[in-house]
Amino acid sequence: MISALAWVRKGAAAEKPTTYEMTEEEYTRIQGIAALEIEDAKKELKEKSQLDEEILNDPALKDFDLDKYDDSDHGSDQEEEGSAHVFSKIKGLSYYKEGEEDPYITFKDGEEDLEEDEADEVRIFGSDNLLLVAKTEDDISNIEVCVFEGESDNLFVHHDFMLPAFPLALEWLDYRVGRKAQEPGGGSYVAVATFEPRIEIWDLDTMDGMYPDLVLGCMDKKQLRKCRGKPHAEFHTDAVMSLSWNKNVRNLLASSSADTTVKLWDLNTGKCVQSYDHHKDKVQAVQWHPTEPSVMLTGGYDQRVAAFDSRAPNAISWWTMDADVESILWDIHSPSHFFVATEAGTVRYFDIRNVTNGQGSAPIYTLVAHDESVSAMDQHPTVRGLLVTGSADETVKVWDVREHRPSMVISRNLDVGSVFAAKFCPDEPMLMAVGGSNGESRIWDMSTNADVRSTFGDVTVRGVPVVEKPLVGLQKDDDVDDDEDDNQDAVIAEMHGDVMQPLEAKPSDEDDEGDEDDDDEEEEDAAMASDSE
Repeated sequence: MISALAWVRKGAAAEKPTTYEMTEEEYTRIQGIAALEIEDAKKELKEKSQLDEEILNDPALKDFDLDKYDDSDHGSDQEEEGSAHVFSKIKGLSYYKEGEEDPYITFKDGEEDLEEDEADEVRIFGSDNLLLVAKTEDDISNIEVCVFEGESDNLFVHHDFMLPAFPLALEWLDYRVGRKAQEPGGGSYVAVATFEPRIEIWDLDTMDGMYPDLVLGCMDKKQLRKCRGKPHAEFHTDAVMSLSWNKNVRNLLASSSADTTVKLWDLNTGKCVQSYDHHKDKVQAVQWHPTEPSVMLTGGYDQRVAAFDSRAPNAISWWTMDADVESILWDIHSPSHFFVATEAGTVRYFDIRNVTNGQGSAPIYTLVAHDESVSAMDQHPTVRGLLVTGSADETVKVWDVREHRPSMVISRNLDVGSVFAAKFCPDEPMLMAVGGSNGESRIWDMSTNADVRSTFGDVTVRGVPVVEKPLVGLQKDDDVDDDEDDNQDAVIAEMHGDVMQPLEAKPSDEDDEGDEDDDDEEEEDAAMASDSE
């Protein structure tokens, strides 16, 4: 499944991405990370050994002599006879420090041309957008860095990197951290929130990366186990559910977590500089104000939304919802207003200025957008009043919310399953990426849709007929495991903090056919009765 998406604007990515190289400083950094993981593994192994010893010393198992269970000579003679001839035809193996001395290396001429060809294959042009796709398949999660060539409508995976757990949110930033913190320019990075209580920040201009450039949070697993789920002032103790980078104060990253806290991170030091605990349940969403550098908006599973100044966190304005908050969004065309999407399928629109004694007023309007939870929502960056919502009901809907009178423009099923992410491209006027539970992403060019053109286009646009472009996407692998749907349901339930409920029994096709036959018989009887009369 695809749980999150993020666009990278044109020209932000390096034209020639570098390959990961192990320097002395990087080796020291990774050695420190590995040392912590090894220490934790040793402690877990010691605990397991103690448990095994207790089991072996159980009087009820003494007769089975389990401590010698693996001591068997059966088949050892055959193994010794077979192993003697494995490499019998090889007289010796030689190692050549310099490739020129190795007789097996025959392509010595044209090596520079080969390197240039390889560099051309990974080159990213200034006219290309990057689409970051958080994907999970067969319990393996990764980030696919895809290149979208707008001129040819071509989308392909450029490179990827593995993640330690299921990804919940992505946030792109052009602020250098880690190894390249002192280099000029902004760089291109992505912050990743997962089920782990840590935030990983990866360099998108480096291929084959082994470890993130920066990790925000506690690396001591023993300490995390002690305070799992309990709020802590310096780090998260449960899944990180949302991220928001402050584009005005560029070294600040905000995160919300299932541990009920919202944290403020300094990207220069990698430390938490402020922790907020105003919510009473999981905090699903956090977002900085687009123009006010210190104001943020948060929403949680306590069915409340909070707006406050990060410098004065005790002065909070509250709004109460009808269900758990799924996502929040500042109105970039009217920054004193914001949208709230809920699990009940509604979208509410509020004015932040209408507050009395810390309590926000009723919504300006409430939009019943979907039959199920609104799991994705985005606003067009330049076209005023264009709002898009996606839902677990597998539909994506385009809304016209101008003049505070929302109306639906179009509803489409883009064949991505339950919709978890929908993002407008920052460069192309009407391009949107959508991802969902089927593990597929789609790029939809809404500028060629007749309904969208007639609603948001000017007179010159409305009068020109256009053939709608097909959806662009990466094809899903055919050999999908049958158990994948069950895994997706379990992950979705865990994302929402719900307990899986047994599905209601659906009538079989045979029952449906039986019902249809009964209906036909009733109609025939009625017709016969009518004729007899």
